[in-house]
Amino acid sequence: MASGDTSLSICSDALLMLGASPISSFTEGTDEANICDSLYKDIKIKTLASYPWSFSFKKVQLARLITTPTTEYKYEYALPADMIGTPRKVFISSTQGSVPQREYRLVGGKLLSNYEEVYVDYQYAVEEYEMPHYFVQNMKYQLAWHLAMPITDQLEKTDYWRTVAQGTPSENGRGGYMRQAMNIDGQGQPTNGIQDFTLIDVRY
Repeated sequence: MASGDTSLSICSDALLMLGASPISSFTEGTDEANICDSLYKDIKIKTLASYPWSFSFKKVQLARLITTPTTEYKYEYALPADMIGTPRKVFISSTQGSVPQREYRLVGGKLLSNYEEVYVDYQYAVEEYEMPHYFVQNMKYQLAWHLAMPITDQLEKTDYWRTVAQGTPSENGRGGYMRQAMNIDGQGQPTNGIQDFTLIDVRY
């Protein structure tokens, strides 16, 4: 179930965890607001990209552009503006059970191919109000970790919140609350749903 949070409320809760004051706006002029404004988006994207969260995928048909590639391919398609990374899978049909295709090339924000229709599965930058509670909590811990040094200038707090967020270095980012969030996210999901995702080769 979506949490209904905002980037501001998530940042404010992370600041409170550090013993700092919450912010009312990213442009209010305080050090806390300026730091959050600078770091929040990158931390959000990094946290989303760290795992194939079940709520963060879309399948869409790509729009074919009127321009022609100067390569061996016939067509070029615009990739989604909200995509994180690269398409997870590419299809020539939206029919369930369609076989993923491999004859294409990614160039900048375009996909080049000879396919007359292209559909992609991709991970996207989910709006905060759509994020489930367990991921919002994960975001708060990740922010507390990354904000600890610029906000408090205390290495001990940085180390503490890193451990809370993702465990010890030996756990490769799959410990702490991150492990709990992944387990919650995986409940009820098909066992083959994420088996080809390259970022989960590490056992956890």
